[in-house]
Amino acid sequence: MRILLAEDERSLAKALVKILEKNNYSADAVYNGEDALKYLELGNYDAAILDVMMPGFDGITVLKKLRANGSRIPVIMLTAKSEIEDKILGLDSGANDYLTKPFDTRELLARIRAITRSTASTDSKLTMGNITLDRASFELSSPSGSFRLANKEFQLFEMLISNPNRLIATERIMEKIWGYDSEAEINVVWVYISYLRKKLIALKADIQIKASRNAGYSLEELK
Repeated sequence: MRILLAEDERSLAKALVKILEKNNYSADAVYNGEDALKYLELGNYDAAILDVMMPGFDGITVLKKLRANGSRIPVIMLTAKSEIEDKILGLDSGANDYLTKPFDTRELLARIRAITRSTASTDSKLTMGNITLDRASFELSSPSGSFRLANKEFQLFEMLISNPNRLIATERIMEKIWGYDSEAEINVVWVYISYLRKKLIALKADIQIKASRNAGYSLEELK
């Protein structure tokens, strides 16, 4: 799951990105409202966290523009304001939730889980063939054993198993998991595919990650 964080306090933004990544989310940070709107309009995010007070467009303006354009992306508003009128304005403008600074990061994570629950599968376990991916524990398992996947391994396999037998372009994987501003080379996708293939072999999987030359990857049953 990829999250956009729009927060003009850079030290807080960097700390939150690290916390999100530690909890198996991918996250991009921007520091003003114009960039937040530009990134979100690309449609590559599963949720957004918007600070209310930002340079340029404030968070409420960004939210209103998103909703006016038809975006239903789940949004949490962050603000130092605790007045009830401000919360009502944010919620009436289309926010899914509202969190007042300072906050406990455990509460932020819980609220992210809550607002994205309706857009995700109600089942925390995804299965194909004899392989199961547990979204709650990040475990990849079969009757032969299990592995706890690292952040990007988990996100990549979740993307594949959520789209069985469907070709996913390498560029799309790169954008979704590593992000637009990543300095990583595109061959990093192949590296992580290799990690996952080794785990599937060790688990005696009856499914495989198939590569289509110069196109992308798909998860398919062994023939």
